[in-house]
Amino acid sequence: MAQTSTTIQSAASHKTTLSGTVISFTKTGTEYKISSSNTSTVSLAGYAQYDLITVSGSASNSSTFTVKSVATDGSYIIVEETVTTESADGSTSVSLAHVGLVTAKYQGDGYYSQIDGVHTVAYHVSAGSATAANNFNGSIKMQGSLATTPTEDDWFDIANTTFTADTSTAVAAYNFTGNFVWVRAKCYSWTTASSSITKILYNH
Repeated sequence: MAQTSTTIQSAASHKTTLSGTVISFTKTGTEYKISSSNTSTVSLAGYAQYDLITVSGSASNSSTFTVKSVATDGSYIIVEETVTTESADGSTSVSLAHVGLVTAKYQGDGYYSQIDGVHTVAYHVSAGSATAANNFNGSIKMQGSLATTPTEDDWFDIANTTFTADTSTAVAAYNFTGNFVWVRAKCYSWTTASSSITKILYNH
């Protein structure tokens, strides 16, 4: 049964790649931290919860991570995925590239035990500009979970909800069916510096 649209992602812009020789990784129990020992050269304050960050140049941590929280002084971020403890050596440059985001989780029909399982999502992105740098160039898809309290490992891709930017389509809508307890959107492979997501709307 259709309801009023919920904005599950408000306006978001692509963020600048950070790099430097001051980035380290720390695993303390189940806390996974990426740190900068010099925030005047590399500050992590520009990141936000749910950002997707791809690390390159690291000997042990070249992978993609989901930001869980950010220190107010920009000295570190906590991530969802496991990191391997690795110190900055002062000479090896490590890069952190913003490649997308996930949204917070939102109730699906399975949460309310509704039987039709029908959901709709609409992705609104920057497109159609004569300036290529302003056109969104990533992909967006919906993910679902059947877990009551999902971790990153509990999310799976929902078929036939993937939008891959063609630089001219500003709005793309998809219907999908399933008794998902939770749903979220995932934006990935996003590299155009001046582009943006305008909003993502969700009905169920």
